[in-house]
Amino acid sequence: MDRFLLPPNEGIPNNPLIAVRLYRGVAAGAAAFETIFGAHGWPAQWRDGVFDYHHYHSTAHEVLGCYAGQATLMIGGPGGRRVDLGAGDAIMLPAGTGQRCEGASRDFAVVGAYPKGQEWDIVTDPADDAVRARIAAVPAPPRDPVTGGDF
Repeated sequence: MDRFLLPPNEGIPNNPLIAVRLYRGVAAGAAAFETIFGAHGWPAQWRDGVFDYHHYHSTAHEVLGCYAGQATLMIGGPGGRRVDLGAGDAIMLPAGTGQRCEGASRDFAVVGAYPKGQEWDIVTDPADDAVRARIAAVPAPPRDPVTGGDF
């Protein structure tokens, strides 16, 4: 697993305390990701792609499990960190972390999951004090969505 923190970037707040986690070769298929995430307290809520515009969530952490295809994601806002995601890989994005799909194969698809009890939003506006306060109020997940270990 690779972990990295990202500084604020062009209105994208990113998360100053919780690192992005990138996992390789986790599972094969959407159902496998849903089972793994659900067993660790991150129930899956949807299957789809990743938006092609910069956005972040201010009220929940998110994990994406890629079950088909491949994509290049920009993590952390414009000029952030490019991450190539392929079938079997997963990425955990702490609340406030910018994300955007820069390009993907036609079959690219992910499972999206959030810690139990957290309701997600989609924010595209630059962060202000109220947004940063919402992000700071999101509790750290009790368990890692992939390994099940302590956060």
